[in-house]
Amino acid sequence: MEPKQPPARIQKGFIRGSGMKKQKESGCTQKTISLRSPLGTIRVSGCENGVHTIQILMDVAPAERSSGAPLSCVVNDSPAETSPELQRCVEWLRAYFSEPRTTGSLPLPGFHHPALQGDAFTSRVLQVLLRDVKFGETVSYKRLAEMAGNPRAARAVGGAMRRNPVPLLIPCHRVVSSSGQSGPYMSGRGDHLKQWLLTHERLRGEG
Repeated sequence: MEPKQPPARIQKGFIRGSGMKKQKESGCTQKTISLRSPLGTIRVSGCENGVHTIQILMDVAPAERSSGAPLSCVVNDSPAETSPELQRCVEWLRAYFSEPRTTGSLPLPGFHHPALQGDAFTSRVLQVLLRDVKFGETVSYKRLAEMAGNPRAARAVGGAMRRNPVPLLIPCHRVVSSSGQSGPYMSGRGDHLKQWLLTHERLRGEG
């Protein structure tokens, strides 16, 4: 089982991202790093304050596993200068694919996206998901609603997952239906990626 991530580091990542002055994304100088991963191209965008978005482009089929061979995630394109928060995000993503059990000891980057600011339900749900649902674990939409303080908001939890600006870092792929079915991912377009990620965590967690 993945070792528990130090609570202070998880909390710190959100404090840096959500405790700052609210400002429009257009007021930031954003830069983008492109990564070649087992899921295809991943684009990470952010500013000096933190990560804004992570996009999985689904430009290739997910990599097949063979004999437990390590999976790689490498920088494909990067600006000459990037913020420490972007670099921290890249390091975390590379570890997630190649040595996923080490991610629990890695610091999270700060986040700088409106969906992760304040005490709105979406922000609260995403914070609870990041803090309490660890590598290799899953949680139902209903249970996550209860954990976020609103037991009747299972449908709203689904909406919060669709609005998650930083998938993988905030693991919306770990939220599944009460029936045991994996449920949709990326509005249904990435259901195969969700299956891949859940299998990746199960296999790597057993290693």
